[in-house]
Amino acid sequence: MTDELFREDAALEHCDARIVALGEGGVVLDRTVFYPLGGGQAGDSGHLLLADGRALTVTDTRKSKLQPGAIVHLVAESELPLLHEGMAVMASIDADRRRAHMRLHTTTHLLCALVPYPVDGCSITKDYARLDFHTNEPLDKETLNAGLARLVGEGHAVRHRWISEAELDANPGLVRSMSVQPPRGLGRVRVLEIDGVDLQPCGGTHVANTREIGAVVVTKIEKKAALTRRVVLGFAERSPLR
Repeated sequence: MTDELFREDAALEHCDARIVALGEGGVVLDRTVFYPLGGGQAGDSGHLLLADGRALTVTDTRKSKLQPGAIVHLVAESELPLLHEGMAVMASIDADRRRAHMRLHTTTHLLCALVPYPVDGCSITKDYARLDFHTNEPLDKETLNAGLARLVGEGHAVRHRWISEAELDANPGLVRSMSVQPPRGLGRVRVLEIDGVDLQPCGGTHVANTREIGAVVVTKIEKKAALTRRVVLGFAERSPLR
């Protein structure tokens, strides 16, 4: 089982670790700052730094299909022979990519506070994020952009905490997503709280204050199906309104 340091501190960019297993196209570490693909958020990329100074590229991060609780750091097949169980490494994420994920993921929570419908699909990448809302009601881009700008500028604190599965069962309205349910069986569930704005289960990485999101905009609103409205988010400096 991998100690998931990113769950408690998304700002960590590197950590010392030890290889505990090889397989599934990569390596499993005893602890990591790399977030694995899940909950709609893309996995981290970065490097494993070896004691001799070599840096091996981690192209993606996934949850192990063979070892429950383990995280696989994917590396090139040609580099796997350089590694062995017990080897000490430094795990270092692509900080710019992670920061983009944090900004956009937090923005999706603000969007959930502005659009009062269940979520039926989510994707968070370094360039854009999208949410699919289960509704046939039209959504207005200008109204949503004004709401996002207000919530970002107000500087709401963003924090996480853990609640018991029983607490979640007693408050089913906390779960906004129809497609991704909180993991069960651990006895507790991680929830993300944006002070005065949003509270819902989430295991992703986030900024500590909405002001850190910066300039983001709704770039597109699409009708994907009779009961699905897709909202696409982007960074204002990269994605002009269209």
